[in-house]
Amino acid sequence: MSRVPGGYSPLTECFEIMTVDFNNLQELKSLATKKPDKIGIPVTKEGTLDAIVVWFVLQLDEEHSLSTSPSEETCWEQAVYPVHDLADYWIKPGDHVMMEVSCQDYYLRIQSISVFGSEDEMDVGKSFTKNKDLLSVGNEAELCSALANLQTRQPDAVEQTCLLESTEIALLNNIPYHEGFKMAMRKVLSSLTPGKVCQAMDTHCQNNTVSCGSGQNNCEESSPEPFYVLDVSEGFSILPIIAGTLGQVKPYSSVEKDQHRIILDLICEANHFPKETLEFWLRHVEDESAVLQRPKSDKLWSIIILDVIEPSGLIQQEIMEKAAISRCLLQSGGKIFPQYVLMFGLLVESQTLVEESAVQGTERTLGLNIAPFINQFQVPIRVFLDLSSLPCIPLSKPVELLRLDLMTPYLNTSNREVKVQICKSGQVTAIPFWYHMYLDDEIRLDTSSEASHWKQAAVVLDNPFQVEMGEELVLNIQHHKSNVSITVKQ
Repeated sequence: MSRVPGGYSPLTECFEIMTVDFNNLQELKSLATKKPDKIGIPVTKEGTLDAIVVWFVLQLDEEHSLSTSPSEETCWEQAVYPVHDLADYWIKPGDHVMMEVSCQDYYLRIQSISVFGSEDEMDVGKSFTKNKDLLSVGNEAELCSALANLQTRQPDAVEQTCLLESTEIALLNNIPYHEGFKMAMRKVLSSLTPGKVCQAMDTHCQNNTVSCGSGQNNCEESSPEPFYVLDVSEGFSILPIIAGTLGQVKPYSSVEKDQHRIILDLICEANHFPKETLEFWLRHVEDESAVLQRPKSDKLWSIIILDVIEPSGLIQQEIMEKAAISRCLLQSGGKIFPQYVLMFGLLVESQTLVEESAVQGTERTLGLNIAPFINQFQVPIRVFLDLSSLPCIPLSKPVELLRLDLMTPYLNTSNREVKVQICKSGQVTAIPFWYHMYLDDEIRLDTSSEASHWKQAAVVLDNPFQVEMGEELVLNIQHHKSNVSITVKQ
């Protein structure tokens, strides 16, 4: 579950799902076995029904209450129940959304969602799903399981459950990411043997054969020796499958989890790819800690894909060491992806980051002196930030802070100073940062874009300070063993 992102559009008025009286012991005991309540909600705005957002109002007494609503300034997040498999997601004023709500096993469950038009009878509607328990989500793992299970069932077949994290689902939806890698891989493979790289795998050809161009010449006949591509991504990735569609390529995935391997096999099967399209590299190495090895004793890799940036917004640990080994395993003209990464940042004023990073004095804790002790354990860098929705005031323009070059290491610097021009007066409280990943000099992935599955991170200053427009500050950036520190020289 997560905080409701900005940009959503409510399609109904707020409605009460259930009331729980914690002073009524009998009611609490019966809650876990109580039959689901049926709720009907009138639609007030036309739009697509994507999800149901749930929050709570905690009634402390008759006068005092706390709300976890997305419209409140609160430390709580909200529960988001995605809606899938409706016959028609488009709803309009006059329609009613019907659902069953229960608290079985003390988990809030929303199921059997239907939409009824103004002309429909109340006993028929647009059914939510064949399996009414698909949204009976008790925790985040069940939610991920429900999401991952979509589109994997076949008629009259045993259902295959697939478990993916929410960040992995976001990665699958990142179109620029997959398009960028496909374009970059095609360029490298074309440069290695011009004119002999297939344009694409034809996934709809008869008898599931793989062909080049018009399909008249078989790839294997024209280029018997394949290109070797290794994806060393830390988590789930379909890049090896994409590489396998580019012609006479032998792609390897280094995924470790059996669950991920099952999903990749299912994707290949669903897209009618030959079973030999993808292989799992860890099945070919004796020591799983030494993933970076030659594909064969007499062969080298054409492309090695490294996972440089974590979904949290930080640089992956030991990435430069992996890049050094990878460079020794590339054939002539082979490439590491990304080839280099530029780190950008800017100065901001954000009271939200300050308040979420450290205890602010004794007023917030009703006079109790907690800050001096607890703030000793604060982490200087906040991760998993969404800069597009973070309440903040930019005080400078973005500047390049650091360059990580995986192909040309002599261009890297472990310590540098960057001048920053103040464009707005205010109090500098934090330095958010993100990355531009260059697959080559023309293809770039921006980890701060709205389509990105990556989040951003920020250095929160221990001692915020005032700046005036026109001032010039100097930032000192140090990079050591994948750890970056940013300090302000005053």
